[in-house]
Amino acid sequence: MTSVVPYFLVEDAFTTAEFYRDVLGFTFDEFFGDPPSFTIVERDDVRIMFRQVRPAKTAVARPNRSVMAETYDAYIYVSDVDELATELRATKADIVEGPVKRAYDMRELLVRDCNGYLLAFGER
Repeated sequence: MTSVVPYFLVEDAFTTAEFYRDVLGFTFDEFFGDPPSFTIVERDDVRIMFRQVRPAKTAVARPNRSVMAETYDAYIYVSDVDELATELRATKADIVEGPVKRAYDMRELLVRDCNGYLLAFGER
């Protein structure tokens, strides 16, 4: 195995992709489906997939914290969490906490995205 890619259900794939581009520094090339409802954002070696769902039709996007408050929706390893924090502050990202040193020997930055998903960025 070489990697894992989170697959998030969202109410608006276009708004989400633009948020990840404009605020978190990811890129995306295209949307898939008919009508378009799926995309993949990418930054360095990290990819995240988004599938647009309409609550009236099927599922509602539910971040993990709806079940357990202290749970992250994705954990992304980074090489310089302080540099990332500086970058994300400049784009007005919703920084929930950090960077902070954890008891398990990681420095972490917690960021909430436009859908309420909690992303943890960690440096060893």
